Amino acid sequence: MKKKVKRYLLRRLSKEKALHMTLIDPEKTSREEARKICVEAVRAGTSAIMVGGSIGVSERMVDEVIRGIKKGKRDIPVILFPGNPSALSKYADAVWFLSVLNSQNPYFIIGAQMQGAPIVKKYNLEVLSLAYLILGEGGVVSYVSQTRPLPLEKPEIVASYALAAEYIGFNFVYLEGGSGSKPVSPNIVRCVKNTISIPLIVGGGIKTYEKAKEIVGAGADIIVTGTVVEEADDIYSSLCNIIKGMRDGATLRNSSTQQ
Repeated sequence: MKKKVKRYLLRRLSKEKALHMTLIDPEKTSREEARKICVEAVRAGTSAIMVGGSIGVSERMVDEVIRGIKKGKRDIPVILFPGNPSALSKYADAVWFLSVLNSQNPYFIIGAQMQGAPIVKKYNLEVLSLAYLILGEGGVVSYVSQTRPLPLEKPEIVASYALAAEYIGFNFVYLEGGSGSKPVSPNIVRCVKNTISIPLIVGGGIKTYEKAKEIVGAGADIIVTGTVVEEADDIYSSLCNIIKGMRDGATLRNSSTQQ
């Protein structure tokens, strides 16, 4: 799928109006567990598998997890979601080449990207440029990336960051509530979506049908779930529930737009 992932995502977005991605953390997942998660996620209707984590992830661990995923996937892309330059893998189809725009440390805005760029080129990974914004409590990723999370009660600030990202040239914007933290509010999602014209991704705390429907109904183009696949007893049922909420939210949003 190299050099085709962005086209694949935009084509499916145009047709389906919203997509779901499953995030697998190599630090918490074995090769065999990754295979099983992928099988269940694909069966439930996920559109891509993301691989990444904030702490304790090496290239060897990412390689192992992706090998497991590729035994279980059914022609959907594997996209790296790297927390550092050492979390890249030649076995992936693409990489979210992300910049943490509200980090207080320039390393997470451009330094790590400079270190990782030659590796991305060497591995011939398709690049998906991503503006990454951390909101609310932020969770572990906020601590690791030395970020001052954007306030949940100030949607206009979040929207301004997102618009600046679009003007700079990013292809996607990601709003991160943080694993296990308070999810991004529909008000923020709506404000950002009404401000930008590039696809909007939302992750963090989306664990139920209701939350998925609410977030997509407010304007999210792509939602990401990770904690659910780590904690659920029945991964397939849990993801089916979330993906149904996503699709119902997309239907609701499109109906409102057409009125």
